[in-house]
Amino acid sequence: QVQLVESGGDLVQPGESLTVSCAASGSIFNIYAMGWYRQAPGKQRELVAAITRDGSTNYADSVKGRFTASRDNAKNTAYLQMNSLKPEDTAVYYCNRIPVVPGNYWGQGTQVTVSS
Repeated sequence: QVQLVESGGDLVQPGESLTVSCAASGSIFNIYAMGWYRQAPGKQRELVAAITRDGSTNYADSVKGRFTASRDNAKNTAYLQMNSLKPEDTAVYYCNRIPVVPGNYWGQGTQVTVSS
């Protein structure tokens, strides 16, 4: 059974930091690279960070230098540390496998709101 449970979202002020977490089932975590995706109101979901099983990372230009993805393979858990948050980072954040294909399960996501 596929499990993706995101947590850690919060309301923060611009410039602050926040770390969100994703607990995933082994059927996904042990096989695939993992991605952090976000969806802002009225916008399509976008991939902002990717991390392979051996820890190699890649980031969207919009978050490069501010966000850091990591994973604990023993705990089947992924993390996204977000620094210098901006109002435009406001979104629901999801984790999932890479690549995602139509029909893949999505968790409920975690809301990150950046506002003064």
